[in-house]
Amino acid sequence: MSFFSKIKQTISLMQDIDLDALGKLSQKVDLSEIMKTVGELDDRQLAGLMRMLKHKGGKKGQHKLPPIDGDFYDMALKLTPQQRELQIKVRNFMEDEIKPIANEYWNKAEFPFQIIPKMAELNICGLTYEGYGTPYETYVMEGIIAMELARVDVSISTFFGVHSGLAMGSIYICGSEEQKQEWLPKMAKMELIGAFGLTEPDVGSAVAGGLGTTCRQEGDEWVLNGQKKWIGNATFADVTIIWARDEASDQVKGFLVRKGNPGFKAEKIENKMALRTVQNALITMTDCRIPESDRLQKCDSFKDTAKVLRMTRAGVAWQAVGCARGAYEAALKYTKKREQFGKPIASYQLVQNHLVEMVSNLTAMQTLCYRLSELQDEGLLTDEHASLAKVFCSMRTRDIVSQAREVMGGNGILLEYDVARFVADAEAIYSYEGTKEINSLIVGRAITGYSAFV
Repeated sequence: MSFFSKIKQTISLMQDIDLDALGKLSQKVDLSEIMKTVGELDDRQLAGLMRMLKHKGGKKGQHKLPPIDGDFYDMALKLTPQQRELQIKVRNFMEDEIKPIANEYWNKAEFPFQIIPKMAELNICGLTYEGYGTPYETYVMEGIIAMELARVDVSISTFFGVHSGLAMGSIYICGSEEQKQEWLPKMAKMELIGAFGLTEPDVGSAVAGGLGTTCRQEGDEWVLNGQKKWIGNATFADVTIIWARDEASDQVKGFLVRKGNPGFKAEKIENKMALRTVQNALITMTDCRIPESDRLQKCDSFKDTAKVLRMTRAGVAWQAVGCARGAYEAALKYTKKREQFGKPIASYQLVQNHLVEMVSNLTAMQTLCYRLSELQDEGLLTDEHASLAKVFCSMRTRDIVSQAREVMGGNGILLEYDVARFVADAEAIYSYEGTKEINSLIVGRAITGYSAFV
């Protein structure tokens, strides 16, 4: 081995050396003499030096640990520099503004209204809509943002998804141009907040054909009667999208119900075990009169409502990824710091087995959702595509948060370690935007050709 080859190989091994420390060392010793001496070593001596450098410093057994990162297959590398910058911007917002208060507001079942102006500065509302002051990005990027929000707090992700996806999406897909111009620019800036009212006390999965809320036309007005349940943001929203069955045609129609409209009452649902920060409401409409100008002009049947649900269901699958990733990363960090029997529990086989199962499921979820959003960007997304992602990701999230709590032992049930909140919130993801059973039947119909719906 030549002198220069030895020097080059040695330097490659010293790339992690603290340069500041090296500078201080040069004041005490002649580094040129040291390099000359290295060049005179034979292969055996150099190999010994290299082994010593590999195990330099610290207590026995200490070594540089890999970063805490749930993106095991480096999916972020597929993003453009601009998209990656936006992802980091959202992540920093969630880490700096939301994480310090997430457990407090979740525990109190209150919403931190002070975060709305700061969240508006991210400019991420209506991300995939063209025009009206929205950024007009890809569905892949929309999914990444949903994941980043849920990675820290599923409640904030849900608040955002209801506003940006369901409420704004209803207006974008089913509204007239006048309605879009009136509402979307201000909603994009989060100056106005939206809610989405479809589910009812007695009707969840059967909303396609069994809405109990009715509407009837009287001149230039529509009269709404009925109830809606589990409506996120509805206690404070400036506009709530209400879906009702037309008594005359038996078809579903959509309405923009403004805050303070007579005959419209929203009561906060208390004592939830999941998404406690989200302000869900029981809505009661009693002869609630809505002008024809506030009827969504491009909604003539439930098929139009389903377009909104199809568009947003992919976001819920990404939300499940975020919940799972947050729990996995919290658990991984914990196992590296928590010591039992004299060493970190991350060094034990059974703990590593849990972590590997978690990251395996998480990686499968991430890659599935990425392809799902690519299909959406390509205009190829179907109901069964979205349903399969919702089924798989919501199930696997349950598994991941459970294992995250398990590796944390008793501390896993404490809010201060975050995982307990993810465990509870995963239950809501499992049920909303289509239950496992309903989404399974949608996929089953697609792959067999037979409908098993009753």
